[in-house]
Amino acid sequence: MQSLIQMAEKAKKASYELACIDSAKKDDVLKSIADELVKNADYIISQNEIDLKNAREKGISESMLDRLTLTKARIDGIAEGVMQVRALADPVGEVLGMQKRPNGLVIGKKRVPLGVIGIIYEARPNVTVDAAVLCLKSSNAAILRGGSEAINSNKALAKIMRNALLSCGLNEDCVCLIEDTSRETATQMMKLNGYIDVLIPRGGAGLIRSVVENATVPVIETGTGNCHIYAHSECDFDMARDIIINAKTSRPAVCNAAESLVIDKKIAPEFLPMIYDALKEKGVEVRGCERSCEICPDMKRATDEDFYTEYTDYIISVKIVDDIDEAIEHINTHNTKHSEAIVTNNYAASQKFLDKIDAAAVYVNASTRFTDGYEFGLGAEIGISTQKIHARGPMGLSELTTIKYIVYGNGQIR
Repeated sequence: MQSLIQMAEKAKKASYELACIDSAKKDDVLKSIADELVKNADYIISQNEIDLKNAREKGISESMLDRLTLTKARIDGIAEGVMQVRALADPVGEVLGMQKRPNGLVIGKKRVPLGVIGIIYEARPNVTVDAAVLCLKSSNAAILRGGSEAINSNKALAKIMRNALLSCGLNEDCVCLIEDTSRETATQMMKLNGYIDVLIPRGGAGLIRSVVENATVPVIETGTGNCHIYAHSECDFDMARDIIINAKTSRPAVCNAAESLVIDKKIAPEFLPMIYDALKEKGVEVRGCERSCEICPDMKRATDEDFYTEYTDYIISVKIVDDIDEAIEHINTHNTKHSEAIVTNNYAASQKFLDKIDAAAVYVNASTRFTDGYEFGLGAEIGISTQKIHARGPMGLSELTTIKYIVYGNGQIR
């Protein structure tokens, strides 16, 4: 098996080749990838079943198994995501703001790929495809390092994509998969300065913290999702219930799922019992503050840690607040800067929430589950950045590029 350095060297070489490929050629590759994914669905599912069997033997939770599972419908969805990326405008080569200086120089910016993007992620095989095709469309080579839980699925998906690259006459090393899922390999990947231009971790808090603390290559931190829904004093109860149930239970293991419910004290006596019963009916364990437990005595008491926790499971914390100011303070103190929502019929309250909440995505009267590259019209996403850098929120094609200055002269010297 080739060493990680050898793989990185090949990826770096491939990135230079890919940077010169035109949009039509890249679109041909993406079309081929989408077609081959659908054509090879049975093979992909057979490899995914091996991963699922191993995961069950390890006692992985049902919510995590859901993230790991690939079905024909999900593979069709992944292929559709590839085609959506294909349909997007290619950002590479865009020229920005050309202007002539007094000395006659004409200076502007040109959008160019980052180069080699490394992605470390956990048990979500769809990331293997999403990340690779976003890199390809933006002319970046990708080095993928998934978790051990999905290794057979990832190998199958990477093989299909590499074959598609070859069939279109491109370098298969534009997409590389690290098959050694040991911690040592991950640590080595984090220090591949000179080969990897940026590293993007996708996964739980532990993985992201490890990458941020140990990497010597530049990192774009994708966030854990301690997401809140705030039921304002002037909310529509039925709307709030539907949003909360969707945000918590549709896919509880994903980062845009709601982990905490904040309720205004004016509506808590009536609204909390209603939503508590609705959540229990869906199998959700509710952990409440002191005031919540006074209203619903059989509710489990929340600890301080609960309000900071991304459960990725059928658990939610509840906090009753005096007003919107306390709600905003509570959310900004405990959130992970991912996605936050208010349910209200009060326009002034909605605008105050939008202005003062510190998060990558802030919603009024909608579920946090929409924080997603596909839903935001990006086709797919390589991650959801919670940093305050050029990339914030779902990262699509433009976030995978940088700029270089281009300068035209006619003999100027300084």
